[in-house]
Amino acid sequence: MTTPQACPCGSGRPLADCCGRYHRGEPAPSPEALMRSRYSAFALNLTDYLRETWHSTTRPASLPPDDATRWRRLEILEHEEQGDTGRVRFRATFLDGRRWGVLEEASRFMCEEGRWYYLDGTPSVSRLKPGRNAPCPCGSGRKLKGCCGAG
Repeated sequence: MTTPQACPCGSGRPLADCCGRYHRGEPAPSPEALMRSRYSAFALNLTDYLRETWHSTTRPASLPPDDATRWRRLEILEHEEQGDTGRVRFRATFLDGRRWGVLEEASRFMCEEGRWYYLDGTPSVSRLKPGRNAPCPCGSGRKLKGCCGAG
């Protein structure tokens, strides 16, 4: 028996029951749900989904696949929804090669015809330099050397 793949968004639920259903076409019910599904799409390299959920007025012409970045943790810091607009402020921890980083962004969302879209955001990226005995930035609660830093 195989264990279902955990959703990268950190909900603790299986991918198929969490963000996977939005990746398969079900509309995300809120800006926060769309943000989580987009984070999961980045983690799974689902560039078509990212483009489809990007508002047409701000959508880039293309999104190249990114095989080097490993997204490790998502933290929703604030979220709000007012009518057909929403905001989500989040922090996403990633590993780029052997270098850790944090992307923090205040994102704006818009709902059109019952579907939420990512409009734009104000990102800030910083680097982390955790020691081998420090807690792993992925949020596992284990030391870096026994988690993402092993090997």
